[in-house]
This record gives sequence, C-alpha cells and structure tokens, in this order.
Amino acid sequence: MTALPEVLLGELLRRQALQFATAESCTGGLIGHRITNVVGSSDYYRGGIVAYAYEAKVGLLGVSWNTLHQHGAVSRQTVLEMAAGARLALGADLAVSVSGIAGPGGGMPNKPVGTTWIGLAAPAGLWARLFVFSNADREANKAASAEQALQMALAYLRGERNLDRVPAE
Repeated sequence: MTALPEVLLGELLRRQALQFATAESCTGGLIGHRITNVVGSSDYYRGGIVAYAYEAKVGLLGVSWNTLHQHGAVSRQTVLEMAAGARLALGADLAVSVSGIAGPGGGMPNKPVGTTWIGLAAPAGLWARLFVFSNADREANKAASAEQALQMALAYLRGERNLDRVPAE
C-alpha cells in the first residue's frame, strides 16, 4: 500500500530538517488538516493561514492590493505572494498556497469552476501550477486542490524544479 502524500511529505521534511507552512483560500484549511493528521507533524509543520477574503490575503500574507485588483484572487501572481507570505509569517523553509473556484457557483468564462492555482515558496525560488478540475462538486474540488498542493510540495522535496510546466488537469 502506498503511503499518503502527507505522510511522505512529513518523512521528507523531517529527513531534510525543513519547516513547512500553508496558505489556504478555497481549501479552507484542508491541507493543514491532512498534515496534522500525521503523528509527529509538530516536528515540521509551523502552521497555516486560511485567508479567504482579500483583506485577509493582504493583512495576513502580504499579498498586494495591486495584485488582487489586476489579476484576481485566483491567479498565479496571488498564489506566489500567498506562499511567500506564509513562509515569511510562519518562519518556514517551504510553504504551499492554494486559491481557486471550488464551486458550484463563482465561475466565469475565463476562470470556470474548478480553476485552481497552487503556489510554492522555497529558498530556491517560487513556483506555481494551474489546475482546472472538472468537478462540479465543491468538496471534490477542495479535495483535489489539497491533494495537488501536497503533491507539489513532494515534487519539490524530491528535487523537481520544473514545477511551472505541469499542464492543467
């Protein structure tokens, strides 16, 4: 049986002596929930910031109003600022962020329901991936977003650095 990504993530973080943080919008803390379900996660998980509203993204994570007004909350630019802000605010080596349209409403022609950006901030730089999940179900989109955020952190810890080039699902 394959270990859950949050278990593998914990093993790699512990082995590499790194601290981890999360910045979540559409997942509402689901990534942090999964991480803290792992026994011993306090060894490497600094915490998470759930920043749903624009004001929370700005005040807690340092996302610029200009970024939000120019690109929107569901954008590459926003998740990069969210991840960098979480890394700084929580004193972590590595942070992931997620912002998306979970649905069933809120979609637009250029950003349909299921559109999700995931960001990662690390000492080596910043990365972002775009996913468009085809689920009309809110819970399914949240679960898929959390899963992909964990997978992105795992990919980074395994040495992958072409994280921007993953095609949309």
